[in-house]
Amino acid sequence: MILLIILFGLMAGYVALLVAAPVWGYRRAAKKGLPRRQRQLWAAGAFLLVYLPLLWNWLPTVALHQYYCATEAGFWVYKTVDQWKAENPAVMETLVYEKKMRQLDTPYGEATVLNQRFLRIFRYEGPLPVNRWRIEREIRDSENGDVIAREIDFSTSQERRQAGWSGWKF
Repeated sequence: MILLIILFGLMAGYVALLVAAPVWGYRRAAKKGLPRRQRQLWAAGAFLLVYLPLLWNWLPTVALHQYYCATEAGFWVYKTVDQWKAENPAVMETLVYEKKMRQLDTPYGEATVLNQRFLRIFRYEGPLPVNRWRIEREIRDSENGDVIAREIDFSTSQERRQAGWSGWKF
């Protein structure tokens, strides 16, 4: 609890410093008699001096995450259930859900066996530049390798990282 209070105090101090630094820079330039444009540059420089050491990668991370989500992410269905049933008559009735999930290494990636014919494939790439991870999930027919459905997503969180100091900046 005390650690949490200290952490919030540090965060509040940092936010106050982010606000105070540009004001200080502007006033300092005003005392030197600099024109308005140069005062604004001093204020921006003071802000960046406080902002960049801790948050330098936040804006590029958000921009790249939005770009890749808009261009590469999505969910695609390559075969509907009805199409798969038509191609594999009388197989659907024989499938049994496996309560005890088995993990396999396949040529497609790490897989979970769903039943006798379907695999759930999971591929995880990262960290990619500026704190980004690519997550791909597929449902495949284990007999012929056909992709039934695919989802591609991107993350900027550290949910898959090991606990420890890996995400901290100093």
